[in-house]
Amino acid sequence: MIARQARNALLRLAAQFPIVGVTGPRQSGKSTLTKAVFPNKRYVTFDDRTMRELAKSNPSDFIAAFPDGAIIDEAQKVPEIFDALKMHVDAFDVAPGKFILTGSSQFRLKSNMTDSMAGRAAFLKLLPFSVKELKDANALPGNPYDLIFGGQYPPLHDPDKHFLAEDWYENYIDTYLDLDVRDQINPTNLSAFRKFVQICATYSGQLLSMGSISKAVGVTAPTVKNWLSILETSYIIHFLVPDTNNLGKSIVKTPKLYFIDSGLLCHLLRIDSKEELLLSRHKGAAVETFAVAELLKCRMNQGKKPNLSFFRDQKGFEIDTIADWKHTFAIEVKSANAPESKLSANTRKYLALRNDSNAKSAVFYLGDAGMTINGTLYVPWKEWGEFADAANPDYPYK
Repeated sequence: MIARQARNALLRLAAQFPIVGVTGPRQSGKSTLTKAVFPNKRYVTFDDRTMRELAKSNPSDFIAAFPDGAIIDEAQKVPEIFDALKMHVDAFDVAPGKFILTGSSQFRLKSNMTDSMAGRAAFLKLLPFSVKELKDANALPGNPYDLIFGGQYPPLHDPDKHFLAEDWYENYIDTYLDLDVRDQINPTNLSAFRKFVQICATYSGQLLSMGSISKAVGVTAPTVKNWLSILETSYIIHFLVPDTNNLGKSIVKTPKLYFIDSGLLCHLLRIDSKEELLLSRHKGAAVETFAVAELLKCRMNQGKKPNLSFFRDQKGFEIDTIADWKHTFAIEVKSANAPESKLSANTRKYLALRNDSNAKSAVFYLGDAGMTINGTLYVPWKEWGEFADAANPDYPYK
């Protein structure tokens, strides 16, 4: 089994809060992680009809039946369990980490936990495998485009399974629509929602244009806004907001849209092979999507907020990502495989405008060697996550 970097954050949260919810997209490994971290806890899934009926009939007695706590999977299928957990935590001196909740429907799980257990529960977001996790398991391909095209969902990297990415992603979308989306929208709009997801894929790495998406899909702008919220809540997409700084008022206020998994992005763009990706007009967007996802994974695996934004002014000058960590990093993502000094032109210009001694320049590129050129860090693709490790002071090229 590939070890997950989120393990330490899960243990840290479980040492403080009586209930911890592990959220994330379908098939990101939530149940596998929780069972590995807490091997001595009882594991209960509400996919089991018997357990589900027992919990519904008397939720308080059901919770009391686990004096040492439990991992409760698919917890959202029994909404009554959340009030019972709240009453249990309030009535007894509950030890930290007693109950670990997971579920595939992020909407219902997080909504119920937030409403019922404010201050009593913590959340950990688990995304698909990171580059570092695959590298540590000796499961990382040598060519970055193999990973960008193939994606990083755990089932695709299970040696005991033999999924083809195209078939797996098609099934994933069908399952997502049937189990996560169907009860969030009018069922007659499911085909329009599928088209909407594909249209959104063409905007990954770009400024969001709800008007253009609305026109392409044939639905209203408020509907697009609601559907984007569904994609974001279920960890299919992520938004980077514009950077707030003192560089003047000529800054765009529109967020940028990114898919969480570049493999799913390629599938939605109907890119059929790594070779086709290399020749595609979407190659740069796929590489940038891959890079932003790596930054998100590293931060979320630590139980921290991403603190990522981007900069773009009205004249079109742009910095792909601004990371506001211990130091502020202006990051450009390039599909080049050689660390040329010209790749850092934008980040150096941005730092000059910002005039902040705490800010630094970095270029993410697809080569294999990390180095510093004229004060700019050139970070090879295999180390993007390590770079993001809380601005790790031990990163060798800083």
